[in-house]
Amino acid sequence: MGKQRVRIFVKGKVQGVFFRQALKVLAKKKNVSGWVKNLKDGRVEVLLEGEDLDVSSIVEWCHAGSANARVEDIDIKNEKFTGEFSKFDVLY
Repeated sequence: MGKQRVRIFVKGKVQGVFFRQALKVLAKKKNVSGWVKNLKDGRVEVLLEGEDLDVSSIVEWCHAGSANARVEDIDIKNEKFTGEFSKFDVLY
């Protein structure tokens, strides 16, 4: 099983709906590291690193998001795995 790094931009009603906190809980459960943050344009940016299957399951979750989120679109960019993160954080 390989490791991967993915950057995701999530568009829609994704701020103020516990999207970041729910994602942090899921990332910790899946042992995926990285971060999530709100962007000024209303999107949420996510950077994930971990085992292929674990990262893929979080990417899939991002298509729907938290219970009150309304995801309109997501942009996924594969990047080179670096292993630079030891945990998952919510950035402010």
